[in-house]
Amino acid sequence: MIAVNVQLLRVLEAVMVPRPAPVPDPAPQAPPGLAEKMEVLLAWGKWGVLVCGVAGLFICAGQMAIGRKNRSAFAADGATGIPWVLGGLSLAATAAPIVGVFFK
Repeated sequence: MIAVNVQLLRVLEAVMVPRPAPVPDPAPQAPPGLAEKMEVLLAWGKWGVLVCGVAGLFICAGQMAIGRKNRSAFAADGATGIPWVLGGLSLAATAAPIVGVFFK
């Protein structure tokens, strides 16, 4: 009796529970005339991140040099800033491949 009821429930579930329709997944495509402008904008953004990264490393080096004597906390702040700057530069360098993984 229990086996029949379980089988009946499975049949009813198969008939009555709606299945979701497949979601369309088109390839990304830039609007006409916008691709070239976006490439220029992204190139400017990469250049800006590079300039900020160099400035960040200079600032960290300056903090370490100034904090060398009697200001060890200032030097430590400069030293702890270096991994953050390098992390930001690494993320900027790998941003396009990381995003590309999701759109292949």
